[in-house]
Amino acid sequence: MNKLKLFFEDHAFGVCSRLGEKLHFPIDSIRLFFIYSSFITLGSPVIIYVSMAMMMKIRKYLRKMNNPVWFD
Repeated sequence: MNKLKLFFEDHAFGVCSRLGEKLHFPIDSIRLFFIYSSFITLGSPVIIYVSMAMMMKIRKYLRKMNNPVWFD
């Protein structure tokens, strides 16, 4: 079970951990909120989660474009 948890933590988008760091809130509570609200509202928070993940990836990509690293 621990290997499965570590696999998903390594390959997830990191939206909950980023929110936890910014809001100074426990990451587990944010993850549980997304899970419970997804069951209650039939999946609409999943759309919010995916859009936040896409924004994070786009920001990371744009930062790399603005600050290229050249290896000689």
